Amino acid sequence: MYAALWRVLPGPVIVKLIILLVLIAAVLYLLFAFVFPWVQTLIPVPDATLDE
Repeated sequence: MYAALWRVLPGPVIVKLIILLVLIAAVLYLLFAFVFPWVQTLIPVPDATLDE
């Protein structure tokens, strides 16, 4: 899959690397901004405080 993505990207190697870095940054941003907060609402977190 990664080889197919590499072949589809235009330009020389340096341009392909820059495009891949931008794509990775965009995917990480989308995960942290939208996906992870949404998943957190679905996972119950137990109350970890202790009463004295």
